[in-house]
Amino acid sequence: MKPRLKILERILTEIRNSKTVCIVGHVRPDGDCIGSQLGLAQALLNEGKNVVCWNEDAIPQKLSFLDPGHLMTKPKRDQSFDCVISLDSASLERIGKTVNYIQTRRIFINIDHHQSNTRFGDVNWVSSLEPSTGELVFRLMKSAGWPVTESIADCLFTAVSTDTGSFQYSTTRPNTYYVAGDLVERGANLARICDEVYQSYPLSRVRLLQHVFNHFKLTCKDQLGYFWLRPADFERTGSDPNDSEGLIDHIRAIEPVVVACLFEEVGPELVRVSLRSKSDQINVNAVLREFGGGGHPAAAGARIVGKPMSVQRRVLAAIKKAIASAKL
Repeated sequence: MKPRLKILERILTEIRNSKTVCIVGHVRPDGDCIGSQLGLAQALLNEGKNVVCWNEDAIPQKLSFLDPGHLMTKPKRDQSFDCVISLDSASLERIGKTVNYIQTRRIFINIDHHQSNTRFGDVNWVSSLEPSTGELVFRLMKSAGWPVTESIADCLFTAVSTDTGSFQYSTTRPNTYYVAGDLVERGANLARICDEVYQSYPLSRVRLLQHVFNHFKLTCKDQLGYFWLRPADFERTGSDPNDSEGLIDHIRAIEPVVVACLFEEVGPELVRVSLRSKSDQINVNAVLREFGGGGHPAAAGARIVGKPMSVQRRVLAAIKKAIASAKL
């Protein structure tokens, strides 16, 4: 039996032998995380499972249309599960405080596509070649023979679309288009998904983007663009951290920029760093690995303890070293 088929069968056996299932995702969930969670949750509910869907952080406003039944809830104490499934999380730390609520379980399944995944589950299906976890969930469902309803198709198409930059990132593979086409055939509502996800930004996010354009900086012969987001910036613009999703791509899109960097002050001496690379010669996953972070070669993140300017100095130095080594 091929390795992938073997792990799929193991996962499906564990799910079939479970009555209660908890599906968890990472902090600050994005479209791939939310879409994968809700798609799988609906599929398991249709199979008669008792399912809860938990995240530390609330579902972003632009993705709330995927959850009209309010399946996504805050974690609760004193609950036990036959099976806990982690989706789109590269490590236990990425699950955040939710990890404290899922300790009582029979089996822990880890399904993810991040190259930096630490294989923290009892069963691990990690496929770093896939551009999204949504594609893995779709393959799992097809292997199981579970029906893909229109609502599930909306969730999984959103997952695949958002994590491929609407099919623009270099991680997008030929099979990704087949998966997307299959989901459209099964009823994914393209017009609504595109409107909700890409064309309905709140005014607060536009104000935050204006702040970014007014304050970003270029260095390293304009090949490195970076900017900061601080609590005062969110307060001043009437926005919240969810509004920062995708802002880094506007800096990445500047023609000479090769690496874009977002520094976000998330606590006293705690900085969230996000990197995006548009050169296959610069692996930002490797850059942030030395800071305890990770992700993909073209997109990675980390939470770094330290004084803000010290973190900035160290991270920018590491990026500049990677750019110099690439000899672009």
